[in-house]
Amino acid sequence: MNARAQLEVRPEHPTREHQLKRALFRGDDLHVRNPIYLAAVAAFLEELFLSDLGPGDLTVEALGLAEGRASARVVTKEPGVAAGIEEFQWLLGRSEISVKPLKKDGDPIECDEVLVEIEGRRGDLLSYERTGLNLLQRMSGIATMTRRLQERVQRHSPKTFVVATRKTPWGLLDKRAVHLGGGGTHRLGLSDAILVKNNHLALLAAREEDAVVLAIERAWAFRQVAAFIEIEVRSVEAAVAAAQAFRRLRKDDSPSCPCLLLLDNMSPEAVRRTLDALQSEHLREDVLVEVSGKITESNLEEYAACGADALSLGALTHSPRALDLCLRIS
Repeated sequence: MNARAQLEVRPEHPTREHQLKRALFRGDDLHVRNPIYLAAVAAFLEELFLSDLGPGDLTVEALGLAEGRASARVVTKEPGVAAGIEEFQWLLGRSEISVKPLKKDGDPIECDEVLVEIEGRRGDLLSYERTGLNLLQRMSGIATMTRRLQERVQRHSPKTFVVATRKTPWGLLDKRAVHLGGGGTHRLGLSDAILVKNNHLALLAAREEDAVVLAIERAWAFRQVAAFIEIEVRSVEAAVAAAQAFRRLRKDDSPSCPCLLLLDNMSPEAVRRTLDALQSEHLREDVLVEVSGKITESNLEEYAACGADALSLGALTHSPRALDLCLRIS
């Protein structure tokens, strides 16, 4: 069972898992049938394609290959998770290339399987080849890494989930790829939720413990339009102060906006101390806890064992390894 399925609960029972899904698993609307998502994807992919094509494909022109029809297949060269097929179909469909998907986004794939079959004008197939493959390889690479890390995390802590950050060079395409791999999207943009980070806090008060309380009190008035409110903290004292402020404000406020603490750049030992302090102050149930910074594939299990609700990794999207795919024309 993937992470999104595990988080599905009835809305009348707002469990911790339901609050986490509401806050950080926001990818269900990221699909090409959503005009907002499609507009963002169309602008980005069109720019990628036009910057590659330039005035025209000189090789195709020189070899006289533009006219006539041809077909092709996108073939997997390693196992992983399929992602980007909807977007690939939209991109090539702009040139009247027919695309027949043989796999769906989110499907597991093995080596030497066909993802899609395409057919169209020879010049169009050749011109779109690289942009289309880049799209499928990047998104499938992100989805594959996300699923692999999620499975590793949940072997140590079944209620801990992997989520993305805003380190997304390809914007919402990267977020959708994480979603298809079973991870959490986190914020979809700056207008989506309230995430108070250390630079915000530095402008509010000199002491972190004072700044977090002031930030929460100001943010609370916007809770009805925010997917969640999250405060970055770097010390046990600030975490406790923030959780206390959340508990005070959310009392008698139902349904409440999800409230999160972001433990930033803490070692696993510091994360455990912070969670223990929240538990001893009876504050653990008042907040969701995300851990971010310093998390790598080599120490992932150590962080997972701490028992936080979410682990966010910029590496999911800022430097993913592309899945090995190829396009074969016949």
